[in-house]
Amino acid sequence: MIRKHNKNDLDPILDVWVQASTLAHPFLEKEFVEKVKNDMRELYIPNSETWVHEQNDKVIGFIGMMENEIGGLFVLPGHHSKGIGTQLVNFILNTHKELEVEVFKKNKIGRAFYDKYGFKTFREFVHKESGQEVVRMNYRR
Repeated sequence: MIRKHNKNDLDPILDVWVQASTLAHPFLEKEFVEKVKNDMRELYIPNSETWVHEQNDKVIGFIGMMENEIGGLFVLPGHHSKGIGTQLVNFILNTHKELEVEVFKKNKIGRAFYDKYGFKTFREFVHKESGQEVVRMNYRR
């Protein structure tokens, strides 16, 4: 079931993020990851429209939107390749005609997902805070 997040979902959302991000972003420095985790709690989740995918009363994935930009799409590693990410993006496309997302170039999991979904790269740049290359992608239905 997909539903809008509530205040009780913050810790489960962060747990999903930590597990999925650790798998997808092994190249990121520990200090940067800790800063992002704190920013997620204090800035990103409170200031985005976040939807969770829940199974058996447990949050197993989420998507955070800032207007038409996917600020984060993460699914617990044990639930990858089961259509949960696709369901979350499809849900968002009910209210958006166009989506954009930034993905670290070395994030093979995220890039493969967005490529398979049909997102197209339109820009590449270096992310200042992490020093990593990023691809900016978009999708139009």
